[in-house]
Parts: sequence; C-alpha cells; structure tokens
Amino acid sequence: MPYELIAILMFSTMMLLLLTGQRVFGAIGFIAVVAALLLWGDRGGYDIGFSAAIGLMRWYPLLTLPMFIFMGYVLSESKIADDLYKMFHVWMGGIQGGLAIGTIGLMVLISAMNGLSVAGMAIGATIALPELLKRNYDKLMVTGVIQAGSSLGILVPPSVVLVLYAMIARQPVGQLWLAGAIPGLMMAAMFIIYIAIRCRLNPDLGPALSAEERDVGMREKLRLLRAGLLPVVIFAVMMIPFVNGWTSLVESSAIGAIAAFLAAVLKGRMTRQVFETSVRQTLAITCMFMWIILAALAFGAVFDGLGAVKAIENLFTEQWGLNPWVILILMQLSFLIMGTFLDDTAMLVIVAPLYVPLVGALGFDLVWYGVLYTITCQIAYMTPPFGYNLFLMRAMAPPEITIKDIYRSIVPFVGVMALALAVVMIFPQIALWLPNYVYGK
Repeated sequence: MPYELIAILMFSTMMLLLLTGQRVFGAIGFIAVVAALLLWGDRGGYDIGFSAAIGLMRWYPLLTLPMFIFMGYVLSESKIADDLYKMFHVWMGGIQGGLAIGTIGLMVLISAMNGLSVAGMAIGATIALPELLKRNYDKLMVTGVIQAGSSLGILVPPSVVLVLYAMIARQPVGQLWLAGAIPGLMMAAMFIIYIAIRCRLNPDLGPALSAEERDVGMREKLRLLRAGLLPVVIFAVMMIPFVNGWTSLVESSAIGAIAAFLAAVLKGRMTRQVFETSVRQTLAITCMFMWIILAALAFGAVFDGLGAVKAIENLFTEQWGLNPWVILILMQLSFLIMGTFLDDTAMLVIVAPLYVPLVGALGFDLVWYGVLYTITCQIAYMTPPFGYNLFLMRAMAPPEITIKDIYRSIVPFVGVMALALAVVMIFPQIALWLPNYVYGK
C-alpha cells in the first residue's frame, strides 16, 4: 500500500474515532500504536511509543506547565482575581463603556496569570457579566466582550497552548511566549478601541456609572488599586528575571507559583479548600496535557517514518503548483473548520505532524507560525455552530442570554480577530521582534 494512502487512512480513522466521542489522546495514541505495529512489527512499533515517552519525560521545560497552572488556580480560587475587577470598576466606570473596557483589561491580566482561556471565561462570566448586566450594559456587547477577552488566555504569556506547540514543533517556549505578547496586547487594544467607538456612537450600549456609584474616596481608590495590581506585581516578579536572563524558564515559573502562594497566604485567603482545589486542578490539567503530548509525539513519529510530509509538500508545490502563501492560508482555513467541533489542543495534535514540518519546508518561521496558529484557534473558539467558547458561555450565562444572543454577540469580535490575524501575517515582525530582541542580545 502506498505511504500516502496509509497517511490518509490514519487521518480518516482518527477523525472517525473522535466523532464517536473518544478522548483526544486515546484516539490519536491508539491510531499511532496500531499503525506502528502494522508497519514495523512488534519491535519497531514498541520502540516508537517508548521513544516518544522518554522524549516527553526528558523535556525539561515541561516543568513549567504545572507551575503556571497552579499559579493561575491559586490566584483564581483565593479570589485575588476579584480585586482586579473591583479596581477597574472604580477607576474606569465613569466613562462610556468603561466597565467593558475594564473587563478586557481583567481578561489580559487573568491570561497572564493562568494561560488558559477557560479560566478567563469562568472569571468573566461569574464576576464581570452579572455586574455589567445589572448596570444596563447591552447583553450582546458584554457577552461578546467576555468571550473575546477570555480567548486571549491562549496567546498572552504564559500560554499553556504555546507550551504544547513548543513541544510538538520543537521550538523554544520562551521565544514563543515573547512572540505572543505583542500580538496579544495588540488584539486587546483593538477590542478596547472597538468598544470605545461603539459606546461613543451609541451610549446605551455601555452607560457610564452614576455619580453615586462613582463617589468613592481617593483613599479607597488607592487601596483597590494596590489590591488589584497584586497579580501584575506577581507577573513582573516572575517574568523580569527571565527576560533579563537571570533565571531559566523553569525557575521563573517556580518563582511565579511561589509568589502567588505567598500572596494568598499573606492576604489570609489560602485555606485548605483553596489549596486542595488548586492542587487537584493542576494535577488533572497537567496529566491531560502530558497524555495529549505523548500521543501527538507517537503519531508524529509514525508520520516521519512514512515520509508523508514530503509527499504532501510535493503534491502542493510541484503537482498542484500552489504558492506557499496560498498553502499557509488553506492551513488556517482548515483550523477554522476544525474549530467548529474541536478544541485547540485537539486541533494541534491532529494536524501538527503534517503542518509543522510543511510550514518549515515552505520557508516560514515556526515561531511566527505558532502565533498564527494560536490566533486562528482563538477565532475558531468563537465560530458557530460549535465554537468551544460559545458553549462555555451558554453554560455560565444567565437564562436571559440565549444561544442566539451568544452567536450574534461574537460577530464583530471575530471580525476584529480576523483583522489582527491578517496584520500579523502581513507584518511578521509584530510577533518576531520581541523574541529576536531578547534572545539576540
């Protein structure tokens, strides 16, 4: 049987298993193991899986994964993140759309604490959404704001998704994080500009707080400012030594986890329940990601052995004569299609064995492509009919917000994100300048 046909058979069988509701790592790992055993027999098949497991265990930067997840859950479960919204509420509530703009700021800081979009969605839906609706903000506006803002969690460092991409693409995690920083902040700024313009043109969408609600003394404002900026201080304590080369990536992640833990202790919020929940959630998510990475590495090893990547490259560039940019755009469109029924990690591990080597063979920078992949995943998260964030919002939103409202709310924000994706594609230095500057010193 031709190797190209074997590769197509592997992909189609894997997709069939995923449609039956099997776990992502189970479906991918099963196909990898069965294909390896059928192609190379007992000895070769076992060696591929064993090598993937050893490679995972020896990948030192993987230690950052539980550290950052633990840091995010400590700050979330101890309610330190709540102080952020109170700060934005007091300092920005007096302008049109100020609380919605503050919510985007909240999401950026939550992203910098956790690296997962789920955490931002949970905090936004439970803290910000009720406050915004109570103050007569338009429900379509605020629903879109929370969904769009929470998607920043997989782009702004320390992004857990970029750690996964780094492992599969064999790229430095630190460079990928720095590459995602400026595009992530640019996208947040674009969201804020859109909100400000819409609320300026139509003040009913985001009314300013009344004078009574804004009547807070400067002493109280400063107290809330100090409390709200605590996560920013923790992030700075963690990232500044790393950016300056004083600590390694793993050491910085440990500093962040310890700083978050000490902050919760000093504020009297580190209870037994908070600690136990944080540890349990950290263990669950870390193990999930490790199984997914292990399955992806085994699947990729089989693809390397088949030479499928070279065959696909010849098909696109020599037989079909497609321009590298056309191929790249087709890849991004395929992510958008898969995003209607898969989450970001599933999308990556399914196509990474094919896409990542192909992107390198076409002459594109793999760090830059990691940012493109992540932004495309953000868009796919909110693309109907089955966008991941759409259903998370439906599960957390109050009854008056229907699924139709949720679908309508994301349309302008998807447009903003598509514009951001196009800008980063046209101007790669937006993503590459910071890592080149830091690592080129």
